[in-house]
Amino acid sequence: MRTVSERIPSLLAWYRAEARPLPWRSSLSPYRVWVSEIMLQQTRIEAVIPYFERFMTELPTVRDLAAVSDERLMKLWEGLGYYSRARNLKKAAIQICEQYGGELPADYDRLRGLAGLGEYTAGAVASIAFGIPVPAVDGNVLRVVSRLTADFEDVMKTATRRRHTETVQGWMPHDAAGDFNAALMELGERICLPNTAPRCEICPLSAVCEGHKKGVAVLLPVRRAKTKRRVERRTVFAITTDEPTPRVLLHKRSQKGLLAGLWELPQSESDDPAAATAAICENYGLAVRDTRTIGEGVHLFSHIEWRMQGVQIRTAHFPPPPAHVWATLEEVHTQYALPAAFRPFSRLLPILLEKEDAE
Repeated sequence: MRTVSERIPSLLAWYRAEARPLPWRSSLSPYRVWVSEIMLQQTRIEAVIPYFERFMTELPTVRDLAAVSDERLMKLWEGLGYYSRARNLKKAAIQICEQYGGELPADYDRLRGLAGLGEYTAGAVASIAFGIPVPAVDGNVLRVVSRLTADFEDVMKTATRRRHTETVQGWMPHDAAGDFNAALMELGERICLPNTAPRCEICPLSAVCEGHKKGVAVLLPVRRAKTKRRVERRTVFAITTDEPTPRVLLHKRSQKGLLAGLWELPQSESDDPAAATAAICENYGLAVRDTRTIGEGVHLFSHIEWRMQGVQIRTAHFPPPPAHVWATLEEVHTQYALPAAFRPFSRLLPILLEKEDAE
């Protein structure tokens, strides 16, 4: 009976023939590999591609990343979510410049010492960029290994993840570590699919897959039930003025907690738009011209669900309080990073501000 190790050449041949021509694969510099792996965490490949290309154009080196302003970094990251990833990228870039002369270290343990590089990311950079034979085990790889070995242990348990990592290490060809890790990831993304029947008929490892042989692959991997998200209801305000030109009021969030340090449309932790509007008008001392509702929105965080109602308040201009700014539409587009949570309302700004201008 053939083993998985004996089929690794077939896996590598499949990957080298079928790998998608992704932009970070066109030049496997350590910097490009690292940035792409951080962007790809919890994010679809299709969504990452334009962000990666724009990021590389503006910040082509580690030193450029280390020197970029926080405001500009957040704008480049706007819409990708999980903004702590971007903050850790800059922290790690500064570490790399201070400790390693601006070049990522070709050493797994030193990579692990950089901000934001966990076992998976350090393994991916070490193997793909430097050829170091260490595993890079993400959710895709956990699924592939669970099915290959017909393992019904919960992959969210540390012991299971550690065992699967050791299994991958045992399969790894030391002369093709990067391609091997990338091939397992690609297999999970395109063949050994989540939440559906795997495409075993075209899988290069189906002949040695225990899950396929036993007819249980679709049942794997086993994951413990996720904690139900807490629902928070909010009212979000587009406070606009046409004095001296059409602008919208933005608020900068605290440097701690959810969406730390990012700009937002002012909001209230209330699902009563009338009461919330009265309260915010009083708090800001607004000379209100008119108000209107502007729809609803839902945004899912990992542990929280925001259910939002939007209100536009047209007001006379007033000096913005601390941590606030009046922004033109162009400045919203080019300067201030608004998280995707506010997209149901921020996408209306061209209409809201044009109306302001027309009147």
